[in-house]
Amino acid sequence: MNKRSIQFGVSTFVWVSPFDTAAFDLAYKVKDMGFDILEVAVEQQELINWEKLRELMRETGLKVTISGAFGAERDISSEDPRIREQGLSYITDCVRIAEKMESPVFCGPVYSAVGKTRPVPEEQKKRERDWCVENLRKAASVAADCGVVIGLEPLNRFESDMVNTTDQALSIVKEVSDPFVKIALDTFHCNIEEKNIPAAIRKVGKDLLCHIQGNESDRGTPGTGHLDWPGIKEALDEIGYEGAVVIETFGAPSKELARAACIWRPLAGSPDELAREGLAFYKELFS
Repeated sequence: MNKRSIQFGVSTFVWVSPFDTAAFDLAYKVKDMGFDILEVAVEQQELINWEKLRELMRETGLKVTISGAFGAERDISSEDPRIREQGLSYITDCVRIAEKMESPVFCGPVYSAVGKTRPVPEEQKKRERDWCVENLRKAASVAADCGVVIGLEPLNRFESDMVNTTDQALSIVKEVSDPFVKIALDTFHCNIEEKNIPAAIRKVGKDLLCHIQGNESDRGTPGTGHLDWPGIKEALDEIGYEGAVVIETFGAPSKELARAACIWRPLAGSPDELAREGLAFYKELFS
């Protein structure tokens, strides 16, 4: 993997939730720190002046990736058809935003609501999975028109009961069977659910791995925990991964987000410190 094959990004979640037009100065900070990409988390799309943000990205030279926020009202596997429809509408809106912002991907736990964790009968699990697959196929049709890949992100067992592992993600992606639905991996979640993160990366492979959120074992500053970062880099090298590696953690989460992601304490001295030191670690690791 040469130096140009991977670009480094940071999520708006590191500093602010929800991200809005008033927070656009963040782009200058991210550029000055040396990042290539600003990952925009779309919590409330109407709070963001997308045309102005696109102009700002061109001014700064930053690229954009788009990620989602899936609350209870955006669940394409819900038993409530109204909520399933809202979830599909949100995904397709975000895909169109990604096209507008020239993001190659829209990533997140697109299959369900974050924090939806319950023991349910197998029959209900199958119904929910069927709704998920049906709606992802519909979303994939829009993604194909937009040229944007939907990246399905497994979450740990404390945040979702539907997709926790790469095997579960692969199963759904293969059932959807559309080239515009692939897999995004977050190493924080992988650390909880995978026996071996490099092996999981290899299993997904270059054809299906569309995005990496390179987060530490405690969601703090990359490089300060116990993840097998050299092994992760080696696996990405081996499969020829050429996407983004993005820090996505939560410096000032909203109450809803803090509850869903179980953020009860500061994860670093400051968001700026986390971002700056995390980027320095990325650059050393992938040099």
